[in-house]
Amino acid sequence: MSFVKGPVPTRIKLIQGAGAMAFGVKDSGFSFFLLIFYNQVLGMDAGEVGAALGLALIADALVDPLLGYLSDRTYTRWGRRLPWLYAAPIPLAFLWVMLWSPPGGEAPSFMGLLGICIGVRLMLSACEVPSVALLPEITADYDERTTLFRYRYMMGWLGGLLMMILAYFVFMVGPRGILSPQGYTGWGIVGACVMVVSVIGSAAGLHKTVAHLPPVKPPPFSWRAAFADIREAFSERAFVIFACGALAAYVSQGLTFSITQYVNTYVWRFDATAFRVYPAALAVSVFIMFLVVSPLHRRFGKPRTAAFAALLAFTIAYAPYVFYLLGLWPQTGTLTSTATYYAFVAIGNTCGIVTMISASSMVAEIVEAFQERTGRRAEGSFYSGNWLVQKCATGMGIFISGQIISLAALPANAQPGEVGEEVLTTMILLYGAVSLVLAVATAWFLYRFPISRADHEARVAALDKAARGDIDATMTPP
Repeated sequence: MSFVKGPVPTRIKLIQGAGAMAFGVKDSGFSFFLLIFYNQVLGMDAGEVGAALGLALIADALVDPLLGYLSDRTYTRWGRRLPWLYAAPIPLAFLWVMLWSPPGGEAPSFMGLLGICIGVRLMLSACEVPSVALLPEITADYDERTTLFRYRYMMGWLGGLLMMILAYFVFMVGPRGILSPQGYTGWGIVGACVMVVSVIGSAAGLHKTVAHLPPVKPPPFSWRAAFADIREAFSERAFVIFACGALAAYVSQGLTFSITQYVNTYVWRFDATAFRVYPAALAVSVFIMFLVVSPLHRRFGKPRTAAFAALLAFTIAYAPYVFYLLGLWPQTGTLTSTATYYAFVAIGNTCGIVTMISASSMVAEIVEAFQERTGRRAEGSFYSGNWLVQKCATGMGIFISGQIISLAALPANAQPGEVGEEVLTTMILLYGAVSLVLAVATAWFLYRFPISRADHEARVAALDKAARGDIDATMTPP
């Protein structure tokens, strides 16, 4: 039985979504600033930093399913999720500050950095997995779940954009900009505060609604049963299809994010002002997404929306490169070139976010399908599985980006405007070829997601009747 019957109040949508700001803060730090901070500011070898980030990612991805499983089995008068959301943000905040203010103000050892990164990722997972697992519990309505994810993605992006704006306009505005070590200390403290306030504030705001003793007390914990249950959840047919599509989508996202700095620098020849406008272009895309995703789901459903948005995202995002190669693009480095490119970025990124929201919302429908088949709900397990796919795929995207740069033979310490056209052409063509394959794979799998609106609504109605005792509560496979 869901916590809210009928339309979800806007207050709950905002409060639940606010918890995602912590993830946005982390994403901004890890994706845009961490490597350059430890490499160029603190002097650590870039290879060591990359290895530490990669190993932390792997460790986190392996632990995530267990965290989701433990969240599903938590049995308290505050429900299954709230104890995690109250406990995890405090150690997360301390670790986040330590990440940007290493003891002694010097680069830590490789193992030191690895330990901090693993700690940050694990504590963030302990916040994010229970938080997102609340969505299917709050409402079983097909469209209301989309709306909750719409608010959640908006808040997550706003958290990340806030930290980018603070970095470029408040904390790193001196002559050395993002290479100044002093700015990172204050930036890390503010980020930690945002994390704590967003997660604990969201939990407190939802407390009255979701703080109820779970209807079924789980059996005693055992490692064998834990891994058997996780394996059973991940074998659900709908989840396997979703995971294949999401894997391709997240690899594409990781590739795009990691190669952005290269193409913006060497292909589009951005100056400092152009780079500072980047958060604004992303913010526009988030705003457009917020307006269009729910109507799209109501008209076309989640699988079709996700599939076509993935193809459209590639088409729009790659169009500037096609025009560039054909000699039809304005002179790069000019205001006209930059403004036109950002228009494509805003629309293409909108489509990309729509794909991600649609796919994430599909996971919520898997919960009832699994419950119908097994009699158990496993929101935490399924959303931790989503995170596992996302983290592994993001790392794969970064790896592919590195291979593209290597195959294109981009010179070390290259200066904008001095790179040969053959190098840029190779980079663009390889990037486009890989992105096209990933877009098609994303669309192919997500379009075949086997749970439609009608399937979900019929299943929820049957489960509600069973819960009320109107029919035999024993579930049989469809």
